[in-house]
Order: sequence, then structure tokens, then C-alpha cells
Amino acid sequence: MRALFVTLLLVVVGVFVPAQSAVAAPTDSRGREIVLRGFNVSGSTKLYENGLLPFRSTADAAAAAARMRDLTGANVIRYLISWEGVQPARDRIDTAYLDRAAAQIREFTDRGIRVLIDYHQDLWSSYLFNQGSWYTGDGAPKWAVDAGSYPTESCGICILWGQNMLTNNAVRGAAYDFWRNRYGLQDAYLTQARAMLTHLRSRVDYPMVLGIDPFNEPFDGGLDGAAGTTWEANYLLPFYQRFRAAMDDTGWSDRPVYAEPLVFWNTTFGEAGGLSTIPPLGSRYVFNSHYYDGARITLDPTAAGDGTYSAAMNRIRDRATALNTTAFVSEFGNRMGSSRTPWMIRSMYQGLDSRLSGANFWTNAKNSGTVLSATQWQWDVYSGHHNELMNRNPNKVQTTGDAWNGEDHSVIADGALRLDPRVLDRLFPSAVAGSTVAFAYEDLAREGFAGSGRQQAWLTVPARLTAISGLTSGRQYGVLVWREPPAALGAPTELHLPASFPTGRTVVVSDLGTRSGLTTSGVIAVGTEPGATTARRLLLDTAGSAAGSVHVALVVNASDVASVPAATLTAARTELLAWAATL
Repeated sequence: MRALFVTLLLVVVGVFVPAQSAVAAPTDSRGREIVLRGFNVSGSTKLYENGLLPFRSTADAAAAAARMRDLTGANVIRYLISWEGVQPARDRIDTAYLDRAAAQIREFTDRGIRVLIDYHQDLWSSYLFNQGSWYTGDGAPKWAVDAGSYPTESCGICILWGQNMLTNNAVRGAAYDFWRNRYGLQDAYLTQARAMLTHLRSRVDYPMVLGIDPFNEPFDGGLDGAAGTTWEANYLLPFYQRFRAAMDDTGWSDRPVYAEPLVFWNTTFGEAGGLSTIPPLGSRYVFNSHYYDGARITLDPTAAGDGTYSAAMNRIRDRATALNTTAFVSEFGNRMGSSRTPWMIRSMYQGLDSRLSGANFWTNAKNSGTVLSATQWQWDVYSGHHNELMNRNPNKVQTTGDAWNGEDHSVIADGALRLDPRVLDRLFPSAVAGSTVAFAYEDLAREGFAGSGRQQAWLTVPARLTAISGLTSGRQYGVLVWREPPAALGAPTELHLPASFPTGRTVVVSDLGTRSGLTTSGVIAVGTEPGATTARRLLLDTAGSAAGSVHVALVVNASDVASVPAATLTAARTELLAWAATL
């Protein structure tokens, strides 16, 4: 779930730990660097109408998985579960709940979509809130709340629901008790986690499960006068270490803990954090962060544009590197009711793709950096069609948006994408046979909803690259530079090819050759994404290349012309290879 906080409650970044070596990018079973892009599935887990799961039925999960795969090329989801769902009573684990979750998860993994399992909570629990409250929570079961003695909940003057973490004494008190294991709450949590891990291990396609996010958006509940970094070291890290031990004991030792820092760590105001004072985590953990633009959520009236979120995403990259692990941004996005949302999300994806703004990429590509894996908030197939009794109050039936604290973040509603598809269905290097040197993508997504509004290019080619500039002007395009590994991997480099790139009119200019229109064979070819019906991938075969050699591919959506002249391709290739040689 995403906390849309006040500017003071900007959210966390996400990191994704590689299976074998720290700092290096995550890899697949063939040794290729992988980039994961997809969505949170979904905020409906917070709702009792859905039985505390993302979908009401396995059939709904299947339809969602197929739709997501073909509409966006998504290859990962963050799948939400609830402590309350797993352990509705202190002495009972609901295995039927876990079986329903496993069945839903398999519908995604069967379609080539990897899964991060997320224990979700917001404001600790719905049972802290009275029936007339403006807000609600989710996560902890009733028995866990009943174990303590908490004051009547009141947020005070709260503009956004996330402020409850700072001013609602009931919410803060319950969190405070959990981190200090009062009433044995943390012990109980880890006991049910072991049961969940044991039960799901053989019921899901385990190789397709990335790992576990043990606690969504951890907040302290009270620092006792200490700094946020001290709280992380004294309370949050020990909890993650205990969860790590539970995973090791239940057959999950080869999967990382996706560890989120203190929720306030990357906000303009609030406590410090970011796991910045703890020893390096290494590859058994992933620096798992969220990012929301707290300023534009609240006070900043400006629009997002080229490079707006470079600094925020780079901070995530740098924090992961300092922790000797990799990064995963498990939540980002903005509400669908804001006219600025389309380009805010476009700019966030740009920040995920590269450290650089579009204006700086072509002149400074050697500093492009890691391509970040991420899951956007969110994909709710029931958006606008809910029937949720807020805090179990039959007089407060929530039907609109996400049906939770007034939010409306789902990118899909009534089976259709709400944003310009070019924002969500993107060119990205899903598997690189070697190491990525640089990547950038010009999506040309329009600033309005459903493809309406102004179009503007951000990834501008310098005038000195005359042929490349002419080929890409006014067109969607992406460029990938990668280096051959010391030993051949025997697998091609793959990029997801958006639906807006017609197979017959996609142009590829590369050291491997040139193509104007793609076929299903050759060193530059097109194929269907695994598990998809219509989604496609671009395959670049570098077999026989020398170790350490550098490859480059410029991929252009030339759908407005029947073909590109051979002379144009030749000139563009000459420029492209000379440019790549400088990196």
C-alpha cells in the first residue's frame, strides 16, 4: 500500500538484492542481468470485501495476469498479503487463506511474471479506528490490538491519512509495542511468518518468487528521544534479522529479505533513516524503498518534466550501493485525480531508467548508472466498483476509487489503462547478456489521461549526431549499451518491445547490424514474451562476441513511415558506433 503522506511523509525507496553477489545487478538462471517492471497487486488486500486478498477469485487473478502481461509487458508483481488474513486468531493459522493466495500467485508466475510477497500494513490495523472515523488502517488482527491498551484514536487536523503515523496516539502506541515485543506481539508475528513460509514453499512456483517484504512502510511509533537511524539500528534491523532467520529455517535461505527503511527516510521533513548507519547488508537483503513526491502531493504546484526525479531515484541507487546490495523501488506513483499525474509518473520511470535527465544523456551516457527494478502502485481490477464497509460501518460503504482512505491510484479501471499506454508499456532491458553500460527511453507519452494532451520529447539527441537525430525526431525510441561478460552466457539480450512499436516498422540500428522491420529469426529478432498472448520482446544475439566487447542498440518506433532508407540506417549506425566507443 502506498502512504500518500504529507510532504513530511514522503515514502520509502526500494531495493532488490541479487541472488549471488552484492552490488552486481540481479541475474536470471542464465546469468543475465534482469530488470523487473510491474505493479502492486493490490490495495484490495486492505478490504474485507475481498477477504484480505488482491482478488476475489482465482479466475479474477488469471484475467488480471493475462491483461497486465499483454497491456504493459510487466514481468513482476508485488503481491500483498495481510497478517490478519494469515493469523486471524492467536492460536490459528488460516491455511485456506494461504491456499487462495498461492492459487492467485500461480496465475502470475504461469505467465512469466515474478512475484515479491509483501506483508502489508498501513496505520497498523483497522481495529484501532472507530466506525465514524475519517480514516482506517489494515494489517494487524483484532487480537493483536486487544492485547494492548490504546487511547481513542484521533489524528487531529490531518490533511492526509499518513499523518496518523505522527499524531494518532493509538496508531503510534500499537507500533511502539510491536517493535518492543510487548505482549509477545513480534514473537507471534514471526511465528505466523514461519507458518506462512512453510505452507507456501511447496504451493507456489518457488523459482519465480523473488523474496519477502516482511513489513510495509515501517514506522517507529516513538523514538524515545533518539534519531531515526538509531531506531533503525536498535529495532528495525533486529526485526529483519529475525525474519531472515525464519526464512532460513523454512527453506527460503536463497531468497533475500526486501528490507524497507524507516518510512520517513526520503521525505523533506521528519526523522532521518535510510539504513544509513548500519553495516552493509549484502546480497541476502535488498534495499527496498518507496518513492512518492510529497511536495507535489501537498504544496508544490509545478508540473513534473525531464529529470524531475533523477535526484530522488539516484538517492535510492546510492543508498543500495552503500549497503553493498541492490535496489528495488516497490512503490511509486500518484493519484489518478491529479492533472499532473501522467507526467509525474513518466518522469519517475525516466528516473528509474537512468541517473541522467534526457537533456544530459547523450553527452554523459557513461554515467547512466543502474536501471532500477520497480513496481508501481497499483493494479486494482475492482477500481471504482467496490463495496467496502469502512471500519465495518454499514452506513459508510466505500465504492469509488480504491475504496480506502479516499485514494484512487489504480492505473487500470473497467479493463482499460487510465494513462497513456506509452507511460506504462515501456521499452526496457528485461535481460542483458553482460553488464548494462547505459540505457534511456523516449516514450513521448502525452501529459493527459488516456493519451490526451500535449506531447513533448525529453530525450533530445544532440545536433552533431545528425543521422541519429533525424531518425529519432518525433518518434519513440530507446538506446541500450552493454558489455559482453568474461564468459559467454549462451542467451540473447532481451528488451520488452511495447505494443506501440509495430513489428513490421520497428527499426533497430546496432553493431550487430540494422533492421527496418523485424522478423522472428536472425541476430536481431522479435519473439513473444513468455506466458503472453500479444506482448513481444526484442532479441539481440551476441554469440561469438569477444569477452568485454561493447554492444549498442538503438530501437526506433518508425510506424509513421513504411520503411527507412538503407542510407539513413548506414549513417545512423556509423554515428552510433562512434558514440558508443566513447563510453
